[in-house]
Amino acid sequence: MRLDVEANPVAEVRELIDRGLDVYNEAKGGPLHASNFWVIARDGDGGVQAGLKAHCYFGWMFVDWLWVSPEARGGGVGSALLGAAETEARARGCIGAHLQTYSFQAPDFYAKHGYQRFGQIDDYPPGHSCIWLKKRF
Repeated sequence: MRLDVEANPVAEVRELIDRGLDVYNEAKGGPLHASNFWVIARDGDGGVQAGLKAHCYFGWMFVDWLWVSPEARGGGVGSALLGAAETEARARGCIGAHLQTYSFQAPDFYAKHGYQRFGQIDDYPPGHSCIWLKKRF
């Protein structure tokens, strides 16, 4: 067997591996009920000022990204995005949410919204920490 390191395998290879893992996981953990969604905040002119990307699987939402433009920070947009995502996750049958953030990003923001720390790697990146948080709905 040959091992290849590839930066961008063709779509068919990615899909084969992805589906293979899904089949295994569903056999062990039950239906994935996997779905993705975005929550986008736009200004009055339609310009994107903030956004959140999430995916649901196994009854939990994972927040992939939450970004707020510098101009919109401090005005409650991040809280509105997170609240809308949690509402959508509940509508999709999720029982909780989890995410990863860094010590220089927003751990206090998530704690303010009821998220609890359940893991941390120090010096990732050097001088900072990678933090995992969760919240049960």
